[in-house]
Amino acid sequence: MDNNKTKEGSFGLSYPMLSKSNYTAWALKMRVFMQAHGVWDAIAPKDPKAAIDEKMDKRALAVIYQGIPQDILLSIAEKKTSMEAWNAIKTMSLGAEKVKMAKAQTLKCEFESIRMKENEQLDEFYLKLNSLVTNIRALGETVEEAYVVKKLLRAVPSKFLQIASAIEQFGNLEAMSVEKVIGSLTAHEERLKGGTETSHGQLLLTEEEWMKKENNEGQLLLTHDEWLKRTNRDGARGNGEYRAKEGYRAVRDRSRVRCFNCQGLGHFAPECRGPAGKGRQTRRK
Repeated sequence: MDNNKTKEGSFGLSYPMLSKSNYTAWALKMRVFMQAHGVWDAIAPKDPKAAIDEKMDKRALAVIYQGIPQDILLSIAEKKTSMEAWNAIKTMSLGAEKVKMAKAQTLKCEFESIRMKENEQLDEFYLKLNSLVTNIRALGETVEEAYVVKKLLRAVPSKFLQIASAIEQFGNLEAMSVEKVIGSLTAHEERLKGGTETSHGQLLLTEEEWMKKENNEGQLLLTHDEWLKRTNRDGARGNGEYRAKEGYRAVRDRSRVRCFNCQGLGHFAPECRGPAGKGRQTRRK
């Protein structure tokens, strides 16, 4: 029993060390550490008006001291509570409000200009993009998921053009997660490696797949009928008749061509001016 208490109260963990450039990641890790020790309420109490337990506060301060270098430790040495120390570190790391706004603007510009290189791995690019978004949000700026999805589809190179266009055209970008887009792009990349892409480089779903997706509310912007029009499935028969007529016109020597309608020479049945069906009835007899 005593051994369990010792393990639960032990601080023998490898704490992350704060540096000039890793505050966002450091703060996330330290919050989890303090939550694991049950002292995070000293930093962010559920009830701001409630008094903080002194023992909890000292333990939280001890956890903070484990993850900061000596120069920052000396800077916050006069802070009496863990909340004061935490806020002081945050202010020093993120800077004053104007500096935070300038940093956020810089990160937003970098976010808008970032592009995936042709030889860059998809997961590497996603990590860079996600890091920018995380840092922007840490500065208090709101970055919507749909905004990140649209940026991701615009930033991919030409080899992802087909699948990116398909997602933009058929997908509900406002309800789609970044992880789902990454999954679709990764699957497309694997198809390219395996050579399973169609001969014209098009990535079209089958009619059955679209009908299944159409039943999933909020996932598609196109109905089944609209999909048929986009893919020209409803005009396939008409196109075949048009190509047949074009083939008739391409025959130059018609002297031996016999019409299946009137049985005359010199023209095809679709061009026959005689009564429809005459030749067919004669052939049946």
